[in-house]
Amino acid sequence: MRAIGALSERRIALMMDKHMSQLPPFLVKNGGVNSGFMIAQVTAAALASENKALAHPHSVDSLPTSANQEDHVSMAPAAGRRLWEMAANTRGIIAVEWLAACQGIDLREGLTSSPLLEQARQTLRERVAHYTQDRFFAPDIECATALLAQGALQRLVPDFM
Repeated sequence: MRAIGALSERRIALMMDKHMSQLPPFLVKNGGVNSGFMIAQVTAAALASENKALAHPHSVDSLPTSANQEDHVSMAPAAGRRLWEMAANTRGIIAVEWLAACQGIDLREGLTSSPLLEQARQTLRERVAHYTQDRFFAPDIECATALLAQGALQRLVPDFM
């Protein structure tokens, strides 16, 4: 889970770097006037960093229990809670990547994408507008996260398999 989130965050960083993506810096026209996806990427990086800390296994913190009859305990309930939190963080990171990817596709005016990516872009664009100037990103991230949780992207995949 940690690695999935970390890889997603790195793809966001690559899209925002004009030298790597050949897109406008921070995925916005008029960079400098607008901060673009800079803060959204910071959000994804913070979630990825939090996942690193959460990935520490609970089993290394095992303590004897049951009057020392259980000398090695998996601490599974606590590990499960951490995994739940890591999954939520990773969903948030992937939501930012989805937003950034759609923005990147939009900025490649005149070029077409694959049918699957176009459907994924359209699914998000029905609810989240193209980013043209600075605005509060939280509602966009929350919307993309909710769409992911509802299986919006998974529903597209069977059509292309």
